[in-house]
This record gives sequence, structure tokens and C-alpha cells, in this order.
Amino acid sequence: MAEELRNLFNQDFINNLSNAIKQEYPSFDDHLFQTLIYNDQWDELALKQRVRHISICLHQTLAMNLIEALELLKKIAPQFKGGLTGIIFPDYVEVYGLDNWDESIEALEYFTQFSTSEFAVRPFVIKNQSLMMNQFLEWSKHQNEHVRRLASEGSRPRLPWGSALSNLKKDPSPIFPILDNLKEDPSLYVRKSVANNLNDITKDHPELVLDIAQKWIGDNNETNWIIKKGIRTLMKKGNQQALELFGFANNPNIHITDLVATNTLTIGDTLTFSFHLQSTDEKPTKLRIEYFIDFIKANGKHSPKLFKLAEYVIAPGEKKVYTKNQSFKDLTTRKHYPGKHRISIVVNGEMKDSTDFFVK
Repeated sequence: MAEELRNLFNQDFINNLSNAIKQEYPSFDDHLFQTLIYNDQWDELALKQRVRHISICLHQTLAMNLIEALELLKKIAPQFKGGLTGIIFPDYVEVYGLDNWDESIEALEYFTQFSTSEFAVRPFVIKNQSLMMNQFLEWSKHQNEHVRRLASEGSRPRLPWGSALSNLKKDPSPIFPILDNLKEDPSLYVRKSVANNLNDITKDHPELVLDIAQKWIGDNNETNWIIKKGIRTLMKKGNQQALELFGFANNPNIHITDLVATNTLTIGDTLTFSFHLQSTDEKPTKLRIEYFIDFIKANGKHSPKLFKLAEYVIAPGEKKVYTKNQSFKDLTTRKHYPGKHRISIVVNGEMKDSTDFFVK
């Protein structure tokens, strides 16, 4: 994925960027810009390295101060709307705008409407967290969904590919007023960010997120969706408070029997497993059925991976039979190794049954 994304910043993009700048700024030395871009390291640069390299080369080529550069970049940013390539504009602000706070914040608000400023705002949070959190709070009420999303995404303590915000990891309380403003946002784009922010916080302060979830639950379907996605890591870990928020309580009257799995398979084959599930409860029961596999790692240790199978309400006395296939082909995200593996069936966070199988 990262390889595909970095290739968005290719020769066609550099040409388009050069032409767009040249049209607004005729004295722009596009030849020098491209000479600086295509140095000996260009082909080896990863995604974020390419973005930063373009920002630096752009700064070296533009014969103007920051304010003038921002005004120029604002004119051409709309031409790169809706794609990842537009992140070069907020990246320029991140690198060269920290000492010009007001102008840079206004530029980041503008640029995020065409791509995203979620990475570029983070050095500003680190420099002056109080001021930036107030800005996020203001942005959380903005009429533009991209700016509202920036309020949540920019304040995530553990944003993937972004700098970690260590102070907010220790004390996430300044984030909560922002998320409270967004918990009923009409935009799914924004609501996803709110959920991901909450999920970040669960890694360090699960009790705080569970308290918020308890307060928010039942407000409306959109907020309930945010909560469920926001506590997904806790639910995967079998946290009973998280599961019970959505009615997935432990129940001794739910039984798993006849669990069988392919005894032996070769890397590249498919594991097939099946089991019977029955309720002996006298009332309908809400179920969240998952399975996890203890995969063997290169060092011989086990690494469990959880997979969701189904969610539904089972009737009193109802029986179900499940059959499922699991590929053991090597992936870019997971490599398989020979040895004894185990598959376990989990119902409402409780491991009900397990069996071993071998990979050779």
C-alpha cells in the first residue's frame, strides 16, 4: 500500500505541480525545481520522505517569504483537490510555518479542505498544546466537514503515520470537549475520525473512554455507531464492560460443541473448521461470535489474531452450525510459519472451545 501511495508522487504529478506554479508565478524556475527533485535518492524515497523532499525543493526554488509562498500555494491547492497529493501544501506549512502561527493555522484550515492537514498540525500541538486545542475546539464547529474532521484527526494521540502526541497520551482530557461537539456530526467522514480518536485513547486510558461511552450510549444511532467503533479494540480484547454496553454479556447457557478443524495443512493451503452453537437459555440472547488463531511467529512464539464471525440474536433453544475457511497463504501483512497452531471460538468475549492443528 505504501509503495502504491508513494508512486502518486511521480513525474506526472511533479510536472502538474510545476505547471500550476508557473501559471501563477511566471518567474518560477521549474527547471531548477525538477533538477532538485530528481536527485540520486528520489527513486528510493518512501511516501513521507517524498512529500518532505518536495516541500524542501519547493522552498529552495521559490524566491519569496512564507506569507507570499502561502498565498501562492493557496491559489493552486484547489487543482489537487480530493487526493493524497494535496498533502504537500500542509507539509510545506509544517516545515516552514511554525514561527508564523496565525498565518500557518489559517493556511492549514484552508488546505485541509482539499486534502488533509492532519499530519501537519501535530508539530503545532507539540509547540503549544493549549493554543492548538482551543483551535481544534473552534474547528469542531466549522461548517466544512474537512475542517471538523481535522479537529478530531489532528488531536488523535496515536495517529498512524503521524507524530505521537505524548502529552495527550498521558492526559487525553483536552480532547473530550472536541469529540463531544462531534459525537452527532452529520458527516460519516467526521464520525469515523471521532471513533478512531476514541480507539486511540483506549490504548492508554480505557476507563475514560468507557465512562464517555456510558454517557453517550443511546443518544442516537450515529453516536452509538461511534461508540461501538471507538471501543472496538476493547471488545476484541474481551473487555466485559465494553461488550455489555451493546448487550453482549457472558452467558453460560450458550454452548459450543463439535469443534473440528483441518488437522494438518501446508503453508498456502486453506484451513477449514466447523462447530455447533446452541442456546439453552429461556430468552433471546445477543451474540458476538469471533475466533482467534494463535499463529506461529518466526521466533517460534505465538501471536493471536482475532477474527469476527457474526453478530445476531439467537432464539431460546436455537441451534446453528458454522463452517469457515481461513487462508494460510502468505500476505504482505502476515507470513506463516510451520508448527502447532490453535483455533479458539469466542462468544461475547468468552473463549468457549479450542482445538489444535499443524502447519508444515
